[in-house]
Amino acid sequence: MKIYLSGEIHTDWREQIIAACAGLDVSFSAPVTDHAASDDCGVAILGAEPDKFWHDRKGAMVNAIRTRQAIGEADVVVVRFGEKYKQWNAAFDAGYASALGKSLIILQQPEHDHALKEVDAAALAVARTPDEVAQILRYVQTGALPA
Repeated sequence: MKIYLSGEIHTDWREQIIAACAGLDVSFSAPVTDHAASDDCGVAILGAEPDKFWHDRKGAMVNAIRTRQAIGEADVVVVRFGEKYKQWNAAFDAGYASALGKSLIILQQPEHDHALKEVDAAALAVARTPDEVAQILRYVQTGALPA
């Protein structure tokens, strides 16, 4: 099973899910989580831009190649909305995955329930912790409930 881990990049939630899924027949992919590399990939590869809009656009377009490929190949897409930042890219990834008919799991805190109600409505599960996500993936693959 191929799983794409999208969203917030400032905590270790991805590592927690990967560790909790040890022993399952799964593979994980994710966006580039080095914030500076992700922001600057376009200008580093395609040349400098004096205008910040075009700098960001080049980066977004190069990153979209990776994101579209990974979401397209995924069986399950997990999108994490963190506490600190407005993660428009995470919402976009959730919408894209939903439009492709991907099984979607949202990982978020209760304080975001209202703001993300439409995103949550498109998901097959809304989890509160990385462990809950891992338990869902374990159940989907093995049929086993948590001990």
